Amino acid sequence: MITRLIEKSARNPVLVILGVLLLTAGGVWAVFEVPLDAIPDLSDVQAIVFTEWPGRSPTLIEDQITYPIVTSLLAAPGVKRVRGVSEYGFSYVYVIFQDHIDLYWARSRVLEYMQKLTGKLPVGVTPTLGPDATGVGWVYQYALVDESGTHDLAQLRSLQDWSLRYKLESVPGVAEVASVGGFVKQYQIEVDPNTLAAYRLPITTVIQAVRNSNAEVSGRVLEMTGTEYVIRGLGYFRSIEDIELVTVGTDGRGTPILVRDIARVQLGPEQRRGVAELDGKGQTVGGMVIMRAGENALGVIERVKARLEEIKPSLPKGVRIVPTYDRSDLILRAIAVLREKLVEESIIVSLIATLFLFHFRSALVVILILPVAVLLSFIPMAYLKVTSNIMSLGGIAIAIGAMVDAAIVMVENAHKRLEQNPLADRTETIITAAKEVGRPLFFSLLVIAVSFLPIFALQAQEGRLFTPLAYTKTFAMLFATALSVTLAPVLMVALIRGRIRAETRNPLNWLLMTLYRPLLSAVLRVRWLVLALAIAAMGLTIPVFARLGAEFMPPLNEGTILYMPTTVPGLSIPEGTKVLQVQDRLLKEFPEVERVFGKMGKATTATDPAFTGMAEITVTFKPESQWRAGMTWDRLLDEMDARLRIPGFPNIWWMPIQTR
Repeated sequence: MITRLIEKSARNPVLVILGVLLLTAGGVWAVFEVPLDAIPDLSDVQAIVFTEWPGRSPTLIEDQITYPIVTSLLAAPGVKRVRGVSEYGFSYVYVIFQDHIDLYWARSRVLEYMQKLTGKLPVGVTPTLGPDATGVGWVYQYALVDESGTHDLAQLRSLQDWSLRYKLESVPGVAEVASVGGFVKQYQIEVDPNTLAAYRLPITTVIQAVRNSNAEVSGRVLEMTGTEYVIRGLGYFRSIEDIELVTVGTDGRGTPILVRDIARVQLGPEQRRGVAELDGKGQTVGGMVIMRAGENALGVIERVKARLEEIKPSLPKGVRIVPTYDRSDLILRAIAVLREKLVEESIIVSLIATLFLFHFRSALVVILILPVAVLLSFIPMAYLKVTSNIMSLGGIAIAIGAMVDAAIVMVENAHKRLEQNPLADRTETIITAAKEVGRPLFFSLLVIAVSFLPIFALQAQEGRLFTPLAYTKTFAMLFATALSVTLAPVLMVALIRGRIRAETRNPLNWLLMTLYRPLLSAVLRVRWLVLALAIAAMGLTIPVFARLGAEFMPPLNEGTILYMPTTVPGLSIPEGTKVLQVQDRLLKEFPEVERVFGKMGKATTATDPAFTGMAEITVTFKPESQWRAGMTWDRLLDEMDARLRIPGFPNIWWMPIQTR
């Protein structure tokens, strides 16, 4: 079958070339369609149930909210485990599903099984499903800055919550935009307990009166002179005065008791569980753009940046948006490095083929097959939603050397046959030479292609990390195998022309054969000594191997670093703000640092369960060309670690993407 395929391909070059051109066009399309990211998404298939019950203790939340939710979700189909976390005022329930389950099917099952909770939770408590995002969804962060001092933190937070957030959430691929820092405006009623006792009013009466007064009612319609008028009672609060005029009861003489008689009404900030700080200059308001699962990270970031450019002219005077974290830098840098290495590797393979074949036209067979096979590998990547990242492109890089083996052997065999029969028909000789080695070459490449199949048996994070590499390596080898018995014979017939020199006429081949024969004879004469030396050399590697460190994922230099000092729970927000500003100021003093954005506590999202004693400080560095002379990455981190020695805050340095 393989020999017939080789012969039919060689005798029908137009059909083969046309088919390859169509597939190559598909490969070019796939290159632009494949999602781009720095690393594979290692997150589990999970849904987060987030519940807020302000002011309640963790113990009460565990008993009244977390435990009922966890028990109701244990029986959901496909669930691997359910984890619950109870904090002051918040409950997080993480439902982890089997790896093969679709994320949106899993979310639907969670919503279905949460119907069991009807009537079992405290009054006014409503669990919500977190965003359809994964752990690596935090792709972009920014801060709102007003250095003119015109707008305070409450106004900046209102701008973020009621304007920017909704505009960015409408960007395709964005699951949620979380806010952190600033003050959420709140109407506060401070009741005087002595006055309340004098009027013999319970606090529940005041609460109910205020709640009932902040509403609008319908009066149906009124028909007059053939026209219908909608009647409604306006009752929503629009100012502090509206709240002060609410009636909560009457005294003994029937005089109405108003809220202003028993309490002081004012505007104030809601209780905060998280703060943000920029460059050590003071508090700020920040936003985190969370990408939807399975989206193209680079595309989402570019669309977010474009939307921010559209928003800038409409911002209040003096307010500007400062980027504090941008993963696109890491993605572009990682992909650029791998593409550069792929090009270098392809050039090296092509040069070696040209040197050893010593015939440029024959080397073109190898040179042309290589990029075609690489391009075709992107077609199944696009359909299977395999992202283009350091692992998937690494699989192609691993396969490049083996992808051209069959073509080189076929060309060399054709050279041999043409050398032995110079007067024979050239086309028939080339086809016969290709058929002679085609079958064993096809199956040898097929063996290499299936050698990575055991990687698909890996589970959990290991499987999610290495599966893209196995996919692309297998795709590249399969396409190289197919091209070796279709395109290669066509190119050989078309390109192997002119004078073919014998192997001994190639200076490089002659030198290597001259050195190899006496060396082989010498080795065979003392074969036991050679075996003993090989075993000894292998034994010497054992202590070296034992001293090698082990790490699941190598560090990724994003041009940023995440400083995560964590103290014991119980740190107050004011004290945490002071410590955060000191840490940011110390980091900003380094000349290599461009920007420092610090967060203490949690943002308003189900994807951030941080407590108030946990700081996340994103340090953005300047380009290395602007660093001090002789400064290296490790040396800079050592200096930062030595400078930030704050008692009670152990230093932890991570890459932002690794912590997600």
